[in-house]
Amino acid sequence: MNAAAASSSAATGNTRIVLGTCHHDCPDSCGWQVTVNGDGVATQLRGNPEHPYSQGELCPKVNRFLDRVYHPDRILTPLVRTGVKGSGEFRSASWDEALALVASRLRDTIDTHGGEAVVPWSSAGTQSTIMMSSLDRRFFARIGASRPVDSLCGATARNATASALGSPLVSDPLDVEHSKLVLLWGTNTRLTNRHLWPYVERARANGARVVVIDPVRTITADEADEFFQIAPGTDVALMLAMMHVIFAEGLADDAYLRDYTTGADELRRHVAEFTPQWAARHTGIDADRIRSLARDYATVRPAMIRTLIGAEHRHHGGQFFRTLSLLPAIVGSWRERGGGYARSTGSWFADAVDDSVFDVASLERSPRRSLSVNRLGENLTSTDLTPGVHALFVWNGNPLATAPDAGLIRRGLERHDLFTVVSEQFMTDTAMYADVIFPACTHVEYDDVVPAWGHLYLGFNNRAIEPVGESVPNTELWRRLARAMGYTEPELFESDESLLASCMPSIDIDELRSRSVLRLDLPDPLLPYAEGGFHTTDGKLHIANSELERAGHGRLPTYAPPPLPAADERSGPSSPLVLMSPKKHVRFLNTSYTPLDAHALPEGEPRCEITPRDAAARNIVDGDLVRVHNERGSMTLRAHVGDDVRIRDGMVSVPFGWSTSRTQDSQTVNMLTTSAPADWGGGVAFYDTVVWVDKAT
Repeated sequence: MNAAAASSSAATGNTRIVLGTCHHDCPDSCGWQVTVNGDGVATQLRGNPEHPYSQGELCPKVNRFLDRVYHPDRILTPLVRTGVKGSGEFRSASWDEALALVASRLRDTIDTHGGEAVVPWSSAGTQSTIMMSSLDRRFFARIGASRPVDSLCGATARNATASALGSPLVSDPLDVEHSKLVLLWGTNTRLTNRHLWPYVERARANGARVVVIDPVRTITADEADEFFQIAPGTDVALMLAMMHVIFAEGLADDAYLRDYTTGADELRRHVAEFTPQWAARHTGIDADRIRSLARDYATVRPAMIRTLIGAEHRHHGGQFFRTLSLLPAIVGSWRERGGGYARSTGSWFADAVDDSVFDVASLERSPRRSLSVNRLGENLTSTDLTPGVHALFVWNGNPLATAPDAGLIRRGLERHDLFTVVSEQFMTDTAMYADVIFPACTHVEYDDVVPAWGHLYLGFNNRAIEPVGESVPNTELWRRLARAMGYTEPELFESDESLLASCMPSIDIDELRSRSVLRLDLPDPLLPYAEGGFHTTDGKLHIANSELERAGHGRLPTYAPPPLPAADERSGPSSPLVLMSPKKHVRFLNTSYTPLDAHALPEGEPRCEITPRDAAARNIVDGDLVRVHNERGSMTLRAHVGDDVRIRDGMVSVPFGWSTSRTQDSQTVNMLTTSAPADWGGGVAFYDTVVWVDKAT
């Protein structure tokens, strides 16, 4: 451990306490502390009580993170496949042997098909800066590999918000404690953003009302003062009707609209037809409740809208975020602490952590085609791609369980002519199909910086222990692969310390290491648009947007019904149902935890939640085995029917996050989900999936 890192540790005898920051794809980015004994073994991992946001609390899965580190099933040496793909039959190999094999197959692929036949695929298995994506960009640029584009999560919300505000920058969600009205729109705060909930509770203790809008009755909805169980994909209709009421009843902030926006009069005329009665037909929400919600939002001050990324997973996900972004301007709530609109804070970190330095133009082999990470199955099985995909690298993710249309991904991974390399900690669904697996470090085994997307605190993760077995950090993997390929460019071998320094020139790294957490150098309170200042050419919010009109999204916000069966088409015993695949587990929200008994077994097994009415129409009772299926695949699991069902008629819910090893038939919900794109922003419409449900025979 270097001197700077040592300063972040408190030592007692031979025992050290090392500060770190959780790396999971979660808005909370909690602070932790690892106790390490004199033999260099981590003996305890707990929340850091000095962390200003998480304040010593971790979620149930991370409280037992050391179970992962020292689990007997952890992959600790390189593995080479010996059986058929998917059989899980591997043998241990030396690093030299595994690297030589990968380099040989990679050279053959490049010589035969060109660099674009090589495809990298990664996700947010770690949100830390250099382990998520740094030297990998340089390595694949040097190869001339296909360039991954789009995003399973976040891109649509970010890009659509920016299309409205001129920037993705929005309110500080922690300011919700100053609100008097909190709209939690399409976000299950108590489960997936649990450390924000105390701020919501503080607001309520000071007189705030909490309103939840969601098609699923979540554990957050259970705690709300009012719950609007909206029909799936109809949120924009509700927003337009709220605007109708606000304008019609003279509740808009005309001064804010006059001074800081353009196009407000167009919008006023545009929404005149979108009455609460009209919206009620689409949303399933009573017209009087819509009026009351609109009046409250316009008159109870301050009022904050809080959402995350769930709503982007629809064909019209971009329109959701574009329309939602306009509501605070209409009522002027950008002026007030505790007002505005809060989604991901990740864009606020761009100045502090500049990951563009990881792209090196001199390494590029152009042109390089772009392939969507959301369409991995199509890319692997396409007969039209020239060249086809002949080598696949997967790290920081498990696409066979987490990406859409996973059945097509499986068929691609089964190809005998596809060479697949995976970097992993455990034998995941995807790793089972690898030709070579490299052992990856866990987060307590390397240094890195962790930006957040749920608050404004930058975290440092100090390495607590040496890598277990022969595992290596992601950055070291790319260095070793570059060396095995015979590459010599120095940018491919830059050290972790240098990479961190280069991407954070304005941050005192020694101070960050020592404290493990620093708030971004931003105003407090953060009121980005209190006096306009929108990131547009004239500094005003363009409500009527000509650029969006040219792109086919409408000059003004528009509502289009989701591409789902209408309510009267979902009422019969053989009718299709709308599939939701929410996160709903307490002990794991990541597929890599499901192989661990302590995490997965308390959850039992995934179930198909179906309302009593829809179950009766199909002769299904609680506990029956049912088959959930569509043109993409089929999944067999037990039905959950009862008064505690959390969805509306016409819907079915199957939870996300389960590994194939924990399901009845080695299938997961993403065998069913669509890979159709969202309307803009590079996202994917997971939730616009239609299925049929039958009693299994």
